Amino acid sequence: MGHISKLVRYGLIAVALIVVAVVGTRTYQAIRDPNLAPWHRFVAEEAAPEEIDAMDWPAWMAREDAVFAEVAAEMEDLPERYRGPENRYDPASRLNPANFSVDWNRSFVMAPDGPPRGAAVLVHGLTDAPYSMRHLAELYRDEGFAVVVPRMPGHGTTPGGLSVANYTDWAAAVRLAVREARRLSPEGPLHLVGYSNGGALAVNYAMEALDRPALAAPDRLVLLSPMIGVTRFAAFSGLAGWPAIVPAFDRAAWFDLIPEFNPFKYNSFPVHAGVQSHRLTRLVQAELREALRSSAIERMPPVLAFQSVVDSTVSTPALVRELFDRLPGNGSTLVLFDLNGAATLAPLVRASALGQVSRILPPPPRRYDVTVVTNAGPDDYAAVAETTPAGASAPARVDLGLAYPRDVFSLSHVALPFPVTDGLYGMAPDPSDDFGIRLGTLAVHGETGVIAPGPDMFARLTSNPFYDLMAARIRASLEAER
Repeated sequence: MGHISKLVRYGLIAVALIVVAVVGTRTYQAIRDPNLAPWHRFVAEEAAPEEIDAMDWPAWMAREDAVFAEVAAEMEDLPERYRGPENRYDPASRLNPANFSVDWNRSFVMAPDGPPRGAAVLVHGLTDAPYSMRHLAELYRDEGFAVVVPRMPGHGTTPGGLSVANYTDWAAAVRLAVREARRLSPEGPLHLVGYSNGGALAVNYAMEALDRPALAAPDRLVLLSPMIGVTRFAAFSGLAGWPAIVPAFDRAAWFDLIPEFNPFKYNSFPVHAGVQSHRLTRLVQAELREALRSSAIERMPPVLAFQSVVDSTVSTPALVRELFDRLPGNGSTLVLFDLNGAATLAPLVRASALGQVSRILPPPPRRYDVTVVTNAGPDDYAAVAETTPAGASAPARVDLGLAYPRDVFSLSHVALPFPVTDGLYGMAPDPSDDFGIRLGTLAVHGETGVIAPGPDMFARLTSNPFYDLMAARIRASLEAER
């Protein structure tokens, strides 16, 4: 007993030291951070989960109109020091979404020509907006699906909205969107498509539908960079906001306070949002464990997932361990994008980032298909797909007729839903797709300390050179359901 009590005591001391370190560091950072701006402090009045569950789609859109009217009124008289062309909240800025022909921060529906043959609900990620799902929405619409893309509460308005929004709000919005999708297309397959945090919400909905007959069960999940697990630090993320209890340290309630120059995504990130995403992933993992224990997992729909082997936002191993390794043999497929081993920067890649595929995947045979997109050879930029079907022990290699860009050493968490022609994030943006800034083409070369957000923000790949491959895989899954 004495040995056990000593271990408990040491454990408590370790936890106390972590708390002191986190709170102390965050207090120091808060002193150095810039002051909160009006868009950090303002929170529009969103509907609560019980209200959303009682709404139909027209009521949801009317409430959304009211929310955006609140934001516009609040930002109309910004003090002069907050105005400027680089601020999306300046009414005169070319980055203000209200000045575009379509404000992609809002929920939207796309209808096919003729009667729909199915329905799809597309769920965007954390700090994001429905904008990130527009290309996939067009794909599904062109394939004859009625498409519903809801805005998650707290998103698309002001970053302050994410300082209060909970994952239960987002889950309710997904349920509403599915109800509308099924109203538009009562028959035919139902797909749930989730990106990042939206991937966790899609899996959460599918797990809820296993036990709640009133919920329309999806026929397939399509996941892009899904947030099935996050970093270990996320467990302590709530501590980061503790200093904000003291008004002088209110900036501690935010991990990032960055100028808001992106019209369809928040650059600033509140601690509360990180806590909610961690709680959501813990819930999803618990649901999957319980479904495995009760054998309800056998009724899980097929999953088609796309994931970069390196991802600084979500855990790629968790996607395999917590989701795919628990799925039945139901025709699920995991597509992994490997590092570009032929890139100019390859000699500078950390050793810990190499060989990720073999560490992430269990040895074959597996109950699901695995495709790894990788280099044809050590010094070859040409890309190949190495596919190991479910139950097989060796992969078959197919030349894709595609190549890794020479200046790209890996895909990234944020790149997957965007083709290289995307007007905001693409490496080769369509000139007609103009949103006032070309984030995907910014080459940050110059002296340090000049660019306000810092050069690291522009180093991350923002579009997917293999988007067409991903789109073809999704279309093939739709063809198989005809």
